[in-house]
Order: sequence, then C-alpha cells, then structure tokens
Amino acid sequence: MSDRYEIRFAGSGGQGVILAAVVIGEAAAIFEGLNAVQSQAYGPEARGGKSKSEVVISRGEIDYPKATSPDLQIILNQTSCDEFLPETVQGGIVIVDDTYVSTVPESEAEVFMLPIVKTAREKIGRELVTNMVALGVTARVLEILDLMKPDSVKKAILARVPKGTEEMNEKAFHEGYELMKEKK
Repeated sequence: MSDRYEIRFAGSGGQGVILAAVVIGEAAAIFEGLNAVQSQAYGPEARGGKSKSEVVISRGEIDYPKATSPDLQIILNQTSCDEFLPETVQGGIVIVDDTYVSTVPESEAEVFMLPIVKTAREKIGRELVTNMVALGVTARVLEILDLMKPDSVKKAILARVPKGTEEMNEKAFHEGYELMKEKK
C-alpha cells in the first residue's frame, strides 16, 4: 500500500453509503492496525438525495481527511456515477451497481458493473442490505490488493449492525464477496 489509499462509497441517501465507509474505517483501524479517517457529504433531502462517504487508510499519518482521487469507488446510482467516477485515480477500480446505473462515463479506471442492489433484493430479500453487499465486494477488492483481510471487514460489520440482524447482514456481505470473486 502506498502512504494513502482512498475509498469512496456514493449513492442515494438511504442506501447506507455512510455506514459502509464507517465499517471500512473501523476494520482498517481496529482489526488491521492501520490509520483511518472517514468523512461524508449528503444533500439536505437525505433519504433519496445524493450521498457520498469516504475513508482514507494509511500505514502512516493522514494529512488530509478527504479523498481527492479515490483509488476505489463503489457507486450505486447514476447521478453519483456521472459526478464522481471521473475523479477516480488513473488505474483505480470502480464498482458500479447495474440496477440504478445505466451509462458509465469514459474512465482510465478498471470498471466493473455488478448487480449489487439486485443481489440484496433477490438473494437476501431486502434492498436495505445493499451496503452490506457492497461491503462484500469491497472486501474482495481490498483482499486482492493485499490491503485488508475480508474477515476484518466482516468483524467490523458484526460489531456495528443491530442485534438480531447479524445473520442477514453476514449473508449479504458473503453474497457481495462472491459477486466480486466471480469477476476477479
């Protein structure tokens, strides 16, 4: 890992992108011993409006808490895709949901279109766990890059989700991990 690795989750308010970045930050700091800082931004309409959340992880000090050129982006809606995808660092990775994103702007990043929302809806039965499916995808990418172990992300999820929902959230995480495993 270079001194800094930037991750952005973007979508609509209510899709859980803020929680997703919090979980990755906690997994990095608590279970991997890395430095991590998380930030977020969302419109005044909150649910349904544009939302983004970022986490910066590093082995060293983090001098600026926001993503300037994300290395990894997980994008869950068209508005966010149009606005944020071009900011991805050259050679970075972008995961785009194929339910709410129909066109992807040109990019010098490696782009994967995955059925994140569809997986939450059809395999888990609840679109509410879209962010957990996205976290499974993210965990696989971070594993491939040798930045974080998937188990660290899973532990952070289980420490964060409401009691009684652990099994559903863990299953959603696993489904997302398998989605990305099929791709890379």
